[in-house]
Amino acid sequence: MKVLKFGGTSVGSAQRIKEVAALVSPRGRNIIVLSAMSGTTNTLVEIADYIARHNVNGAKATINTLEKKYIATINELYDREEDRTEARRWIDESFRLLRSYAHEGEHPATMEKEILAQGELMSTHLMDVYMHSQGINSVWLPALEFMRTDSDAEADIDYISEHLQPMLDAHGDAHLFVTQGFICRNYRGETDNLQRGGSDLTATLIGAAIYADEIEIWTDIDGMHNNDPRFVEGTTPVAELHFDEAAELAYFGAKILHPACVMPAKLNNIPIRVLNTMAPSARGTLIYNTVHSRKIMAVSAKDGVTAIKIRSTRMLKASGFIHRVFEIFDSYHRPIDMIATSEVGISVTVDNTLKLEHIVDELKEIGTVTVDNDMVIICVVGDLEWHNRGFEARAIEALADVPVRMISYGGSNSNISFLVKKEDKVRALNALSAHLFG
Repeated sequence: MKVLKFGGTSVGSAQRIKEVAALVSPRGRNIIVLSAMSGTTNTLVEIADYIARHNVNGAKATINTLEKKYIATINELYDREEDRTEARRWIDESFRLLRSYAHEGEHPATMEKEILAQGELMSTHLMDVYMHSQGINSVWLPALEFMRTDSDAEADIDYISEHLQPMLDAHGDAHLFVTQGFICRNYRGETDNLQRGGSDLTATLIGAAIYADEIEIWTDIDGMHNNDPRFVEGTTPVAELHFDEAAELAYFGAKILHPACVMPAKLNNIPIRVLNTMAPSARGTLIYNTVHSRKIMAVSAKDGVTAIKIRSTRMLKASGFIHRVFEIFDSYHRPIDMIATSEVGISVTVDNTLKLEHIVDELKEIGTVTVDNDMVIICVVGDLEWHNRGFEARAIEALADVPVRMISYGGSNSNISFLVKKEDKVRALNALSAHLFG
């Protein structure tokens, strides 16, 4: 059994839903994981924001506009009136919930999460009804009954496996299973979600829970490219990547994959294949546990980075100084991306500036602090074991004309990272492409 995930663009219209159904129906007994129809989650965020701000009329108007979109999709998607009626029955349930919140007064803390969950619930109901209209024996699986996070907001894989497998076994004659990405319940049993891009994580968690043969991530581009095609001409899909290489690319800016989704597949040695819904015959990218020796594979960029340099002004040993720096960041639950150290100084980068002023105030108690905003991390991945002579030199040579604020090398066997200014990002990406792949 395979797990096939389709993003919002892939199910963004009636025609796209038909194309996905035609793609998956001949392929045997698999699980398909769907995101909300493109644009829906943003609209649901807008509705929740109106309600939180007590703008009831704004919420109702936005709900009405979204409902019209779904009614139009239903009318285009189904030929028979009985199928339209069945789809409307499920969709009306979601819009009744949205309208139940569109009133003055206090709302439960779970309101926003319950509102956001409606996107995936609606897209999967539309798909399931369409499958049945085409004579396909599909089963709608409610993710809220098996997808769970623990008290640390981490996926509870044992719970997922324990509750999902009996649901599959109860439908031994099913041709396909349709379920929701992104949404889950937390350890308190409340409706929650896996954050933006969480449908990728849902797919790999399901794949790990059932020991799937393969996990397919279907999107609107033909695999992971060797550079960002939005800024660099002539990029090409990378045929194969190691799990670690794919994870580095995803974390450092390759939006095609959710950064957290690689780990469940890696731990259970389940291949991930990234494919293009618009070009189903394209090879895509296979991600698995094989290292491609002595080869640089791809480049990506992470925007919105802040660099912080702390220089000690006290007679502290290096170990005590570094310990105190990390202690401050940890107290604010602020993860660090890049690190460069010396005996009396340390530079780090973060991608979240929430409470940054408080962090800086505490850092100033142990040293002088310099903050650089609007920075970009350029990540080069491949087989970068230290004994592969010259690989890091090639990347540095490519950036000879680009000012580099920091370099991180040696913390990973598959990544060397450079910190540059925002205005130098495109120049850096193109220089690396020309020098490494040209």
